[in-house]
Amino acid sequence: MSKSSKIGMVSLGCPKALVDSERILTQLRTDGYEISPDYQGADVVIVNTCGFIDSAKAESLEAIGEALDANGRVIVTGCMGVNENDIRELHPQVLSVTGPQQYEAVVSAVHRHAPPPQEHDPFTSLVPPQGVKLTPRHYSYLKISEGCNHKCTFCIIPSMRGLLNSRPVGEVMGEAERLVKAGVQELLVISQDTSAYGVDLKYKLDFWDGRPIRTRMKELCDALGSLGVWVRLHYVYPYPHVDEIIPMMAEGRILPYLDIPFQHGSPRVLKQMKRPAAAENTLERISHWREICPELAIRSTFIVGFPGETDDDFEILLQFLREAKLDRVGCFRYSPVQGAAANSLPGAVPEALMDERWNRFMQTQAEISRNSLQRKVGSVQDVLIDILDNDIAIGRSKADAPEIDGIVQVQDGRGLAPGDLVRVKVESVDDYDLFGRIAD
Repeated sequence: MSKSSKIGMVSLGCPKALVDSERILTQLRTDGYEISPDYQGADVVIVNTCGFIDSAKAESLEAIGEALDANGRVIVTGCMGVNENDIRELHPQVLSVTGPQQYEAVVSAVHRHAPPPQEHDPFTSLVPPQGVKLTPRHYSYLKISEGCNHKCTFCIIPSMRGLLNSRPVGEVMGEAERLVKAGVQELLVISQDTSAYGVDLKYKLDFWDGRPIRTRMKELCDALGSLGVWVRLHYVYPYPHVDEIIPMMAEGRILPYLDIPFQHGSPRVLKQMKRPAAAENTLERISHWREICPELAIRSTFIVGFPGETDDDFEILLQFLREAKLDRVGCFRYSPVQGAAANSLPGAVPEALMDERWNRFMQTQAEISRNSLQRKVGSVQDVLIDILDNDIAIGRSKADAPEIDGIVQVQDGRGLAPGDLVRVKVESVDDYDLFGRIAD
């Protein structure tokens, strides 16, 4: 058999891009390629870029340059690929540039520049049923759709990734089952808009496990909840039907966790962003959700310094934080994105004022988080172990998504392994993390 070509991969950006990278690598492994752990051993390097904000674009361009310096043969794909001229202006020697989700084009480019082995037999390839995964063995992202139908003024996702394109629910559940059979203990459901799942298909009836099931968020959650693993929902917009999911969380079928990008608390700013502007109704719904499921953890992201944001708007945002008492929060300084409608809005906020607001926001949220976590001292939490550090095991509670939320340090973690699910008694906390020991 001829020598297999080796592929290097640099995957940047969000978990949705990571899933794209996994899909590309799975197909290339099926085609007989090997995966190189470094630049030097690769026949060609794929850089999956992020192009959402200027800092992400800069990171992508830097990664392309690093790959070119170390290897010289680079194929570029991903969100920044929609601006091919920007890439080639700085790096004209790249072999190929494609946009997001153009899997076949990426694979074709690899075939051109690093041909697969001629004698390769795809039927005997050692590619696992769940495909190639870039996450640890015990958790995996499950992408249920592409694209987005929203027209938020600060965002260009629809122009990069297109409008909403949902996967049939039978296909999603088939992948979920393969992942669980392969040892995955936690499924992280991702998309651009999880709440809108199936809208584009008019909630088409599909089949899974021999029974009919609609391609809709509630039915998907119900089916995933039957698999016996943690199911965590990301990128959820607070549409009315999200209320139907909360009882499933209270029953323990899916994790009591919602990742909802609220973005702001001022109705005026939300209107400028073209987001739902009824912040007061949002607070009422959060309160109602917690009545049904007291364990519910809510994570969100916000933007400070959006064009036209006044001191009053910012104070309204801080008050929203204090009333909502969200468990996990990220905050971004507004950054103009090429092609976004918000670029033409008046009232640019000076950087110094933006920094001041960001610092006040983070201080306010740190106090909220600290008080929330303090109430967990003495409680017993289910913890999924991620890594070991000498005698200490580091894992996550039901309230913590990997890489973006807090952690739980298990002080007597010797003997545990990644993927273990243990009960931990919380002894102390800091602003974001829990510390404890295995419960008796």
